[in-house]
Amino acid sequence: MVNALCHGLLILSLLFFFCAAEIEFPHCNCDGEGFWSVDSIFRWQKAGDFLIAAAYFSIPLELLYFVTCANLFPFKWVLFQFGAFIVLCGLTHLLNVFTYEPHSFLLMLSLTISKFLTALVSFLTAITLLTLIPQLLRVKVRENLLRLKARELDREVGLMKRQEEARWHVRMLTQEIRRSLDRHTILYTTLVELSKTLDLQNCAVWMPNEERREMDLTHELVPRCSRGEYELSIPIDDPDVRDIRNTEGVRILLSESLLGSASRGEKDHSGPVAAIRMPMLRVSDFHGGTPQVIQTCYAILVLVLPRDDSRTWSPHELEIVEVVADQVAVALSHAAVLEESQLMRDKLVEQNRVLLQAKQNMMMANNVRNAFQRVMSHGMRRPIYSIQGILSMMQEECLTPEQKLIVNTMVRTGNVVSTLINDVMEISTVKREQFAVEMRPFRLQSLVREAAAVARCLCDFRGVDFRIEVKNKIPDRVIGDERWIFHVILHMVGNLLHGCDKGYITFQVSTDMEPEEWQGRRWIPWKKTFSSGFAHVRFEVEIKRPEHFDSISSVHLARRPNSEAFSMGLRFSMCKNLVQLMQGNIWAVPDSQGLPVSMTLVLQFQPQPPTAISNPGGSFEHQYVSSSLLKGLKVLLADDDEIISSVTQKLLEKLGCCVSTVSSGSQCLSSLDASVMHFELVILDLDTAKTNGFEVAMRIGMSRDGRWPLVIALTACAKEDMWEKCIQCGINGLIRKPVMLQAMKDELIRLLH
Repeated sequence: MVNALCHGLLILSLLFFFCAAEIEFPHCNCDGEGFWSVDSIFRWQKAGDFLIAAAYFSIPLELLYFVTCANLFPFKWVLFQFGAFIVLCGLTHLLNVFTYEPHSFLLMLSLTISKFLTALVSFLTAITLLTLIPQLLRVKVRENLLRLKARELDREVGLMKRQEEARWHVRMLTQEIRRSLDRHTILYTTLVELSKTLDLQNCAVWMPNEERREMDLTHELVPRCSRGEYELSIPIDDPDVRDIRNTEGVRILLSESLLGSASRGEKDHSGPVAAIRMPMLRVSDFHGGTPQVIQTCYAILVLVLPRDDSRTWSPHELEIVEVVADQVAVALSHAAVLEESQLMRDKLVEQNRVLLQAKQNMMMANNVRNAFQRVMSHGMRRPIYSIQGILSMMQEECLTPEQKLIVNTMVRTGNVVSTLINDVMEISTVKREQFAVEMRPFRLQSLVREAAAVARCLCDFRGVDFRIEVKNKIPDRVIGDERWIFHVILHMVGNLLHGCDKGYITFQVSTDMEPEEWQGRRWIPWKKTFSSGFAHVRFEVEIKRPEHFDSISSVHLARRPNSEAFSMGLRFSMCKNLVQLMQGNIWAVPDSQGLPVSMTLVLQFQPQPPTAISNPGGSFEHQYVSSSLLKGLKVLLADDDEIISSVTQKLLEKLGCCVSTVSSGSQCLSSLDASVMHFELVILDLDTAKTNGFEVAMRIGMSRDGRWPLVIALTACAKEDMWEKCIQCGINGLIRKPVMLQAMKDELIRLLH
């Protein structure tokens, strides 16, 4: 623009010059008329010189104002030089105005000096421009660079603003998403907030089904009036679905995409469609803090823009979608963790409820068991103990052989009943299936006679005949556990009698059979190496039933699978364990219908010399060698059961003691403090419900004068630590119930010695 103006002025000057050359003006001092007269030209020159001078004088003022306001330190001297040049030019034109009139020499001198100075300054200014132009060009380059930097800075600032805006949108979306901890609420909130932020036409979430073969449309921004199979599910091997699952960022779908068409909603047309995957976390994938190696599960978020030719997905919007998808994945993971924890909490609550119910049931069962034990103790065990105590006194009387057999049979039967009651009450053994075998001398022939007598009574009660066969002489004095042997024999008889009211039972006893002969029998299922020097005795009980015996009534006796046990009062396996502890064996032989027809017991006994066992039916002097120690012994008996207390008192009086009875521990302590009689022995029943026998024993020990009175405890408890507790409480002796005459005598003599 400036170059074109300069060229125009130059051409105009040349034209004016040629025009002036063609017109022949008269020389100076020649008068003329008209517009081109000399006077007229002089007047125009004076006016032009005056205006030029005024313009020249105003330009330095403007440059001075510019220099004072602008920070142009390297170019200030150049501006001053231009100012001087312009002032001199203006001064020259101003002086030239006065030369058109008659003028003096001084004016001409001043004009000459002014022109000389103007020429000098003009020359210096021309030289200065040679060095100033490169600097001005460099300033122009810097200006362009600064302009470029400013543009880049503007772009960065705009990007930062967009990023800040995106962060703000993401922050708002995240706050809205995390307000709920429900998975469905999180997804619907995401769809709504994304639609508001990005102005979407529709937004949908696709999730894999249980078989992971199809992607189901589970959440959608715009609900549909009706859904078809085409809109509900898409094969998981669809190309777009596969590409999205394998891509981390946002993917723009094509217009013919099946996923995009299904996510468009009920509208036929839409704008560009974008999709991104969202990983789904399942807490059940973790066991013990270590994840299983499983295939990753992804959901797909699809976003549809409205139909607008100018609307496309911008990088800013895609960035928002990526960040929101990550936040939604995190929120869904948290929701899954909370759902799993809530499910586990519900399971724990249910388990706790079941445990509380089981605890209540256990407490109720325990109360019922305690009530049952109390009933058994008062209704059965105590009467049996009293009968056994009385029978023990009858054994010491002078009886006929038949009377002795009856009494001894009653004693053994009472022992069996007492043992069964203790087993039921879980007193005799702490752990079921565990029994203690007491190997001591006894009379085997007497045990066989008494067992046969009890078996005959049982058979007569059932209407079954009974026979006993002793093939050869069996040893009499042997070592073994007579209580359990008697128990097992009665168990064999009772087992064969179950469900049978006709026929007959044969009880066979034999000995002196060689072990090789036993092992060759076809009915022996178990072989054992017997020790030499022992007596081998076989007890066999066999039943003969009628030919037309009704087996339906005895079907409960059938043998259970993989077991030799039959339904009976005492389990067959328990009897077998007892027999094996005594170095023997027992087995049953069933018939074709599974009912037992015979049971065999094989035992080995160590014979004893005749002096090993005292004769219970001997002379009175032999039985009571140390009876002088017991005569006149002052005894205080504390028992709350009147019957047992009376029986125990009779036993003590039978031994020659002087007995005083009380019914409680407090009465016992009062009697010891207030009685004039000096008691030498106190017998405490530890099973009383009114007082604590151990506490009473400790109080007696604290008030004891020297070593008297001695304390003996009576108990039906069979716990192994019972004697240790008695020693800690100062009890000197212990007698286990049922209280028998011989056992009481032995314990009293032991203490007195």
